[in-house]
Amino acid sequence: MQIAIITDVHGNYPALKAVLEDIERRKSISHIYCLGDMIGIGPYTNEVLETIFSRDDMSVLSGNHEEAVLHILAGKGILSGHEQAAKHHEWIASRLNPEWIPKLQARPVSLEWKAEGHKILMVHYHRTNDKLDAIDNEPSGDKLDTRYLNSGYDLVCFGHHHPVHYFKTDARLYLNPGALGCHHEPIARYGIVDLSVNRLDASLIEVPYDNTDFLQSYERLQVPDRSFILDIFHGNQHLVPKGGGANEE
Repeated sequence: MQIAIITDVHGNYPALKAVLEDIERRKSISHIYCLGDMIGIGPYTNEVLETIFSRDDMSVLSGNHEEAVLHILAGKGILSGHEQAAKHHEWIASRLNPEWIPKLQARPVSLEWKAEGHKILMVHYHRTNDKLDAIDNEPSGDKLDTRYLNSGYDLVCFGHHHPVHYFKTDARLYLNPGALGCHHEPIARYGIVDLSVNRLDASLIEVPYDNTDFLQSYERLQVPDRSFILDIFHGNQHLVPKGGGANEE
């Protein structure tokens, strides 16, 4: 069997649409797992959620951006640790279609199960005492083996940290396919996991798409913190002359 892993769509509807079209063309993927942070950063909150929640072949986790926006909508103010994104999250919350609120509230933060004899964990990011761990900017298979020692997992899939992580150790396979909706090039990323009794492997997929209108929408919609977002999460592609390129750090 094959499953697809997507994570960190971050309100980028054109990128999500490109990935789902690529998945559907393959006709070999039985299920999609979305690992959270569907919203925030990008402006197309409702379009992304409508697409995701309309599917019956996708299991969806909650990420820290969902938690931060729900915290605001519950009247609890800015979630601790997200103060720097306060105006942006308030703007996302103000535009969120209320029909998505109970669906977001119902999302789990992790999912584990067995398939083809393999024990699998899906999580937005590694957690300790039901809280997200701090991002490790220099991850490795050895570090993750220590983190998941005696867990029994054969496969751990996660997101949150936007670069790609692929580590295959003697103990297990770790996969973060990279943020689907944030990249310094017009590329949307996801992963495919091959599962059988005697096989556990993964492929990293990059799907090109036209992100011109998406990048322009930050100014058109007056997205809060847009200069910072376009620089840090999209490499200021909107400033590159047509025919030029930008490299992801």
